[in-house]
Amino acid sequence: MKLYYSPGACSLSPQIVLRESGLAFEAVLASTKTKQLADGTDYHSINPLGYVPMLELDDGTRLREGPAIVQYIADQVPTKNLAPANGTLQRYRLQEWLTFIGMELHRNFTPLFNPKMPEDAKAIARERLIGRLKWVDGELAGKDYVTGEHFSVADAYLFAVTNWAKPMNVDLSGFANLLAWRERVAVRPAVQEAMKAEGLSK
Repeated sequence: MKLYYSPGACSLSPQIVLRESGLAFEAVLASTKTKQLADGTDYHSINPLGYVPMLELDDGTRLREGPAIVQYIADQVPTKNLAPANGTLQRYRLQEWLTFIGMELHRNFTPLFNPKMPEDAKAIARERLIGRLKWVDGELAGKDYVTGEHFSVADAYLFAVTNWAKPMNVDLSGFANLLAWRERVAVRPAVQEAMKAEGLSK
């Protein structure tokens, strides 16, 4: 398998999940700025949408969109407990979290990365993020991980997205449960390996 990624982007999520899974893969740098691979290939020729992540399977099949990719990976290694079994209520709870992270957190971080976005609009996005993160903080009370006692693909996605808080000036200091959860996730070997591979380690 090949994972097309860009350092610090949401592709950190499947990068973590692949390392948690133990499956063999090749990480291929696809810069979100230049839209080129290291050999000069136009990334649009691989993914016409031009963004990451993209997972290419050994037979050439390509999967886009982080939540779909991480669930595919999890289903290849069910004994790793990265996602509950398909068809169970727990799986729908996981999908509920993946959708929330994508639509309520990821989407609201997006304007903060745009240098052309007016500061007023960024202030609105930050305010909305703080409200959503307050809810997440409450949901994490008494839990080791997002869905309970097991690390799941939702933890990988939430970790990748909340990594943007500091550089985007989103203050997490009032969210004790979220910060404790981030510390638990950050020390996992697969997370440390992924962060190092992307040049994100301190």
